[in-house]
Amino acid sequence: MTGRAVEDLLRGLAPQVVGVLTHRFGDFAAAEDAVQEALLAAATHWPAGGPPDNPRGWLIQAAQRKLLDQVRGDQARRRREIVAASREVGGGAGEHDDTLDVLFLCCHPALSDTSAVALTLRAVGGLSTAQIARAFLVPEKTMGQRISRAKQRIRASGAPFGGPPRLTAALRVLYLIFNEGYASSGGPAVHRVEPAAEAIRLARLVHERLPGDGEVAGLLALMLLTDARRPARVAAGGELVPLAEQDRSRWDPDRIREGTALVDAAFRRGRVGEYQLQAAIAALHDRAPSVLETDWPQIVALYGVLERLTGSPVVTLNRAIAVAQVDGPAAGLGLVGALAQRLPDHHRIPATRAHLLELAGDHEAAAAQYRVAAAATGSEPERRYLTLRAARLNARTPGPRP
Repeated sequence: MTGRAVEDLLRGLAPQVVGVLTHRFGDFAAAEDAVQEALLAAATHWPAGGPPDNPRGWLIQAAQRKLLDQVRGDQARRRREIVAASREVGGGAGEHDDTLDVLFLCCHPALSDTSAVALTLRAVGGLSTAQIARAFLVPEKTMGQRISRAKQRIRASGAPFGGPPRLTAALRVLYLIFNEGYASSGGPAVHRVEPAAEAIRLARLVHERLPGDGEVAGLLALMLLTDARRPARVAAGGELVPLAEQDRSRWDPDRIREGTALVDAAFRRGRVGEYQLQAAIAALHDRAPSVLETDWPQIVALYGVLERLTGSPVVTLNRAIAVAQVDGPAAGLGLVGALAQRLPDHHRIPATRAHLLELAGDHEAAAAQYRVAAAATGSEPERRYLTLRAARLNARTPGPRP
C-alpha cells in the first residue's frame, strides 16, 4: 500500500477514532493527542507491511494505550476504566460513527471561528498543521500554537460531547477541507480525492441533520457542482487543465443535477448566504456549454453581492476575471491592482494578472507575471502549468528588431 493511500485511509479513520475515545472517556484534548500519536505510528509502519485487517480497531487500541500511558499516575479508577474499555474495541460496520459529533465539538462556542476551523481541520479533516497553516496563510508554528490553545479551551470549558455546534465555523471547516482536497495547496497532485469526498460526506450528514438550512444546502451544492468538474481538471500526463480548456463532456452530470437542484431549492427559501451565492455561480459555469456561452453578466452580478456580503479579497479577484469577460481585460486589471496589499505574496494575484494581460495581448508582461506566480505557489502541478504558460508566451513574443 502506498504512503498516499495510507494517508487517505488514516484521514477518514482519524475523526471516528477521536469520537470513540472522546465518547468513552470524556476528554477530547487527551483523545486527540493520543490519536495523533497512533496515526504517526500507523503512517510509519503501514506503508511497508500494509494495514491490519481492522485498521479502525488497531488505531483505537493504539490510542488507548497512549491514553493509559498519559494517565498512569492518575487514580486507579481511571486506569481501570481505560483497561476495561480496551477490551471492548470493535470496529465492525455496525458501530456508531462519531465523526459529526467531533466536528461539532471542535466548533464549540468557547472558540473563535478561526480556532474552531483550525482544530477541526486537524481532528476531523486529518490535515497536517503545515497544510492548515497554508490554508490560513500563517506560519506553521503559529498554527500549532493556535490548535493547542483551542484544545485547552475546550478542556477548560467542560463541553459535553455532542453539544450544540457553531454552525458557521462547522461549514467553514468543511469548505476548507474540500478546497484542500479539490485543489491541493502543496505536493505533487492536482487534487486529492479522499479529503474532498470526506468533506462531501460530512456536508451530507449536516444536511440530513439540518435539512431546512439554506447555507448547509448551499455548501453541499457548491461542493457537488465543483467536484463535478474534477474528471476534466487533469490531462493524461497529469497536467493541470484550467476551466476554459476543460472537456465539459467529462464533467459528472449526476453531481451537476444534484447540486443544481439543491441550490435552486435553497434560493427559494428566501435569505441567501455566501455558500448559496458561490453555488449559484458554480451552477452557471456547469450549465454553460462553453466559456463563450457562459452567462458572465449574471456571474459578475452574483460576485458583486458576494463581495459586499463577505468583503473577501479572493472574491474580488474572482470578480475581476468575470468582469474581464464582460467589460474587457483592462477593467479586470483595474480591480486586481487594488488587491496586492490585501493578499501579499499570494500566487493568485500574479496568476490572475498574467491571465488578464494575456487576454489583453501583452504577452511579455503576462509571461513575467506567470513566472512570479509559479515561484510563489506550493502546488507542483500548478507551478508546472504556470511555468509552461510563461514559456509558451515567450515563444510567441517577437525578439528585438535589428
